[in-house]
Amino acid sequence: MSKNQDISLAVDAVVFGYEKSIGLSILLIKRKYQPFKQKWALPGGYVRNDENLEQAVLRELEEESGVRLNYMEQLFSFGDVKRDPRKRVVTIAYLGLVKQDDFMLHASTDAEDVAWFNIKELPELGFDHKDILDLGLKRLKGKVTYAPIGFELLNEKFPFSDLERLYSILLDKEIDRRNFKKKIMKFGFIDELDEIAKGENAGRPGKYYTFNKKRYNELQVTGFGFEL
Repeated sequence: MSKNQDISLAVDAVVFGYEKSIGLSILLIKRKYQPFKQKWALPGGYVRNDENLEQAVLRELEEESGVRLNYMEQLFSFGDVKRDPRKRVVTIAYLGLVKQDDFMLHASTDAEDVAWFNIKELPELGFDHKDILDLGLKRLKGKVTYAPIGFELLNEKFPFSDLERLYSILLDKEIDRRNFKKKIMKFGFIDELDEIAKGENAGRPGKYYTFNKKRYNELQVTGFGFEL
């Protein structure tokens, strides 16, 4: 049987960032070249012949934005025939989480600019990247219910109110603070420190908390059932 196929393989990075005063943001690059020149898009590009998918997405992300991640989880594959006007391109999207202030952004290669955008104030995106972003956000919100979230987004030690705010933003709703703390603490991936979080709450200062990395990693693998 003859082979008649001309398909390229690409990767795209759906990287969510968090900053306490801003909330949840997405990392976007402004394209330097056509197609969609001067449009904002997700970081990404073609997979080289000598690299695997994970190597490709981490390389493209660092080249175009300066952001370096140790881990990204595969999100979904997007293969609509007309998703790229140049040719048939199938892309594998990956999901990552970072603290925004951990990196100094700088654009390079195919990116003219790079910036964080609040998820509620997005520019028009090139390709099918709005669909990819929407699926990434849906995955992130769903992930809250079966795996711990926050180690990649909060400081090493934090007042419990920071974790409450993070979950409220991810779920896009108010949460019952007392019930939330009771449920979170029973899973054992948060440890209370013997240190007062000064300046966080002038009325009733509470203690700092930190993630129990061992238990956190265990729950990332085994999962849990968490409902608010």
